[in-house]
Amino acid sequence: MNTIPTTNKKDKFYFRLVLVISVLVFTAVILLNRKVLPRPEVIPSFTYFLPMLNAFINGTCSILLLLSLYFIKRKNIAAHKTTNIITFLLSSIFLVLYVMFHYFADETKFPAENSLRPYYLFILITHIILAASVLPLILLSFYYGLGMQVAKHRKLVRWAFPIWLYVTVTGVVVYLMISPYYPF
Repeated sequence: MNTIPTTNKKDKFYFRLVLVISVLVFTAVILLNRKVLPRPEVIPSFTYFLPMLNAFINGTCSILLLLSLYFIKRKNIAAHKTTNIITFLLSSIFLVLYVMFHYFADETKFPAENSLRPYYLFILITHIILAASVLPLILLSFYYGLGMQVAKHRKLVRWAFPIWLYVTVTGVVVYLMISPYYPF
């Protein structure tokens, strides 16, 4: 009889769960950007505050990620863990608000005649690609970290941390660059 240790079954289950969540989130974002879902006739007034709120959340997450690094370098595991949980929760709130904004609001385009457009597009494209790729890394990092699988956690975080930090910082930069062109 072939038996798999509990941790392997648990790891496989969680890996599959991470894959499903990541695909669902990515699919939802694609559908929202393609505007294939029916939208209400009137845009709720709170929608206009969401980009600024999301930029604030991203900026806060950037600071928290750096604090998390600071804490782990000083071997303060409890503060590191708490900071990462707060960052994860804020990023989850960001994702919900991001989806809401793109459900309700029309897309704002950066003007073609603006000389900063190539820089904006580079930052935006790298931000989008890395944001899509970092979610499974973050979820797996959390799984390994909370499960005290330190070796796996460290190995994954070497990639997840800089990508997540880049995504949060460039989220603020994208907002600052596009915000003058919002129609509201």
